Amino acid sequence: MREAVRRADQAVAVEHNRRAWDRLATAAVPLAQPAVDEAFGDPRGWLGTAGSAGRPWLPERLAGLEVLCLAAGGGKHAPLYAAAGARVTVLDVSPAMLALDREVARERKIDVEIVEGSMDDLTMFGAGRFDLVVHPVSTCYLPDVALVFREVARVTRPGGLYLSQHKAPASLQATLAANDRGRYEIEHPLRPGGPLPPVPPARLRESGTLEYVHTIEALVGGICRAGFVIADVMEPDHVRPGAVPGSAGHRVAFLAPYLRVLARRMPATASARAVVLVESAG
Repeated sequence: MREAVRRADQAVAVEHNRRAWDRLATAAVPLAQPAVDEAFGDPRGWLGTAGSAGRPWLPERLAGLEVLCLAAGGGKHAPLYAAAGARVTVLDVSPAMLALDREVARERKIDVEIVEGSMDDLTMFGAGRFDLVVHPVSTCYLPDVALVFREVARVTRPGGLYLSQHKAPASLQATLAANDRGRYEIEHPLRPGGPLPPVPPARLRESGTLEYVHTIEALVGGICRAGFVIADVMEPDHVRPGAVPGSAGHRVAFLAPYLRVLARRMPATASARAVVLVESAG
């Protein structure tokens, strides 16, 4: 019964957010803006290292790599990785967001495989197909992230990389507006048991979507339990000195909005051995 309820909740979230992102893409919100022309002059340089200073996460050469841009429609990630030489597949739940990838790929004469689907169901891809899975912020749109991580692990080759970014739990829990002392307050529990209340348009929340808080255990621990080892973790710095109190640039000085994780897929034998060790320790 519990499993049936979980899957029903997941299906509701998928369909709701499919419609929401179609609307946001049509409204051309910032997250639905394709890559700028300048990026295609040096796509590899534009993608950067993805990691912290002195610790590059992305391979220096992307040419020939099989890359999955997961829940990454919008005409930005997939076209740039393809322009940098990777063989790219982009999957997204929103047809309107994928239309942006299709348009950019056509204009730039770039080959990109475009697939409509939910990030928790990658059954259309064979096991171990991808060398690199790039997953921008989107796990907040599903109530169950364990399903996502299991699917990502299945389609990532042993030794392959999974680069993901997530909305930080505390940021989702806290008020968007500052109180009368210029501070932000935790107003939602860590385990709310359902989607967060709706919000007006805001830089750190997407109006009209269903969003869910996930614990660090569910995110980082979930990635490990799916069969990855964590190689690095960072909180990207979005602080803007002198930002007006109450603005997004001010809020990020108090609450890191994102958590970025680099993980490497363990070989199946190593993954199974790790599970045995954990069970033995228990």
